[in-house]
Amino acid sequence: MRSVRARAALGATLVVAVALVGAGLAVLLVLRANLIGQADLQAEVVAREVAGELATGTPYGEVELDDEEDHPVQVTDEEDRVVLVSKDLRAVTGTATSGVTPVPAPSVTASPSSGDDDDDGDDGGDTARPGRGQVSNDDPDFSDGTATVDRTTADYRFAAVEATTPDGVTLTVHAGAPLAAEQEAVGTVRGAMLTGLPVLLLVVAGVTWLVTRRALRPVEGIRREMAAITASEDLTRRVPEPDSRDEIAALARTTNETLTALEASVGRQRRFVADASHELRSPIASLRTQLEVAEAHPELLDLPGAVADTVRLQALAADLLLLARLDAGERPGGGTVELGALVREEVSQRAGDRIAVAVEAPEGEAFEVNGSRGQLARVVGNLLDNAQRHAGTSVAVSVAADGRGVRVEVRDDGDGVPEEERERIFERFVRLDDARSRDDGGAGLGLAIARDVAARHGGTLTVHRADGGGAAFLLRLPRRS
Repeated sequence: MRSVRARAALGATLVVAVALVGAGLAVLLVLRANLIGQADLQAEVVAREVAGELATGTPYGEVELDDEEDHPVQVTDEEDRVVLVSKDLRAVTGTATSGVTPVPAPSVTASPSSGDDDDDGDDGGDTARPGRGQVSNDDPDFSDGTATVDRTTADYRFAAVEATTPDGVTLTVHAGAPLAAEQEAVGTVRGAMLTGLPVLLLVVAGVTWLVTRRALRPVEGIRREMAAITASEDLTRRVPEPDSRDEIAALARTTNETLTALEASVGRQRRFVADASHELRSPIASLRTQLEVAEAHPELLDLPGAVADTVRLQALAADLLLLARLDAGERPGGGTVELGALVREEVSQRAGDRIAVAVEAPEGEAFEVNGSRGQLARVVGNLLDNAQRHAGTSVAVSVAADGRGVRVEVRDDGDGVPEEERERIFERFVRLDDARSRDDGGAGLGLAIARDVAARHGGTLTVHRADGGGAAFLLRLPRRS
């Protein structure tokens, strides 16, 4: 039962079985009720015919009991004594008495009528008239029983109708209708259902198995290809996509999209490791060279250069650690940061910058956002460092409201960023000026870190051309909620 095909086939078979059994029972009950209703009608008609004859004063011996085999009749008086039975009726059950031998009873005689039997004032027999009895118009009582007619015993449906003779004697007429047709019809239908149900269930199970197998065949292809990709570690491979436009085709497309994203992620990680190793190798090699020279010739020790290389290694390690935390999905804290005060504080700590930074941040207005003060200070610092490297004579930073958010813009009057490079500069270890030295140009991680931090805070970081020339980096963050 671990197979989807088996579970689907079993489930469909069970559902169909329950539905067919329920429908079959309903059909049998309705069929039986209809047939019994017909038998009741036949029995009632015969009982009322006999009761009508008795009500008109017909003597017992002259009552017509036609079709005695199919409609046996038994008549009893008020004391449940049998006064009249069908000629060949030998035994009966389900009536007021099982006796079939008539007892002596007064003869039924007709009384003089005060008018014509077809008097227009007749009310249907509910009221006795002089010289005439009546037949009860109440619904007859029905019962199940058996009757033995000419040594043949069968099941019957009996209807009991009361009649009053002209002499005032109340009689009960029991007339039966055979249930053989009902039993035969119900038995035939039941047998057909019991014979056809297993066959139909086998057909349902087989069809469900085949249809499910055919529907899941692409899934097996996807599974085999994924197993091969896992074994070979070749992320360039893709799973087959069926031509259908169903859920399995959507699964295949999503799987290929996931593989594409995974391949790109692994490629970025590999490039990141290679670039990080390359960036770390230069300051480490420089620092080692200086230490080896100092060991052999202490008087030639370049202590400031060694310190500079150590600081660069420390900064690069801190950048790599921050990027690793961001890649791991680290979210900023839930604190509140006032960006105007943050920008002014960052600028005030940069007394040694090559170009003084002009600040445009109104002190009377609060520009509060949710997030990490340390990470947002890192973004502002990285943008200012980038502006200092590329500016000619001026660097400016402004803070202002931007709809429901806050915008921080850092501008310089340098050469700006070519339009086709405005997205690539946010990639890791990217430098547009390959000719400048690594010491002056940095490792190419500042803008990548700034954009990642902005995204973690629900904001964006873009670059465009400043009004006076140069580059303008625009940081947008949502206001504190």
